[in-house]
Amino acid sequence: MLKERLKWMAAWMAMVLMTIGAIRYVPEVVSVSTGVDGRELPICCVDAEKSQAALSIDAVWGNDNILKILKVLADQKVQASFFVTGKWAEEYPEDVKAICEAGHDLGSLGENYRDMTKLDRQELDEELGQSHAALKKCAGVDVELFRPPYGAYSDEMAQSVREKGYYAIAWSVDSLDWKDYGADAIAETVCSHKNLENGAIILCHAGAKYTVQALESMIDGLQSQGYEIVPVSRLIYREDYHMEAGGKQTLN
Repeated sequence: MLKERLKWMAAWMAMVLMTIGAIRYVPEVVSVSTGVDGRELPICCVDAEKSQAALSIDAVWGNDNILKILKVLADQKVQASFFVTGKWAEEYPEDVKAICEAGHDLGSLGENYRDMTKLDRQELDEELGQSHAALKKCAGVDVELFRPPYGAYSDEMAQSVREKGYYAIAWSVDSLDWKDYGADAIAETVCSHKNLENGAIILCHAGAKYTVQALESMIDGLQSQGYEIVPVSRLIYREDYHMEAGGKQTLN
């Protein structure tokens, strides 16, 4: 009886020690929440402590301005985030390579720039999968950033995006460059925007008429206000965060 009791106590102690060891070496649990009030949200901005803002540029139709934009960014010593479709990458692979070689982020807009809230799950997976493969073929990298075309977002899309390992990125400051109001209007819209704050994500379009001419003054205006312009990948949090109303990513 005594032997059986001693064996049981020894086994119990061994189990306790193993549990303590496991607790000691298991990393701290990371808490991530991507929804608010039951609705999934993309990252529109970040609750950033530093005076940083991200410049993002969508490229969907044509490539006339890409090399010009890259030159302005290089001259200004600024890195940005380019979001492109798989079709665009396949049509302009050298531009995709130039974007990556210059150290800018490369993100996906899906394969065909479709409103993904109107697609079923299979179509969603195909859009993301085809785009991912096209960008990897052109740039040799697995992209981690995805921007929903038209900013249209749904819970079903969110599930597909998460399963593919993407961070869904929208914006908080729209340059309105697509309205073709002129370079000065674009720079003024961005630099005086009500949502321009630490952690803002700025939206521009490579194919817009005056974006190239507006970039330099836009960058100068942001920097004169104390903002460091960074790519999205340097701005967002990857763990221990939650989303607030309006799509603001915030540390727990």
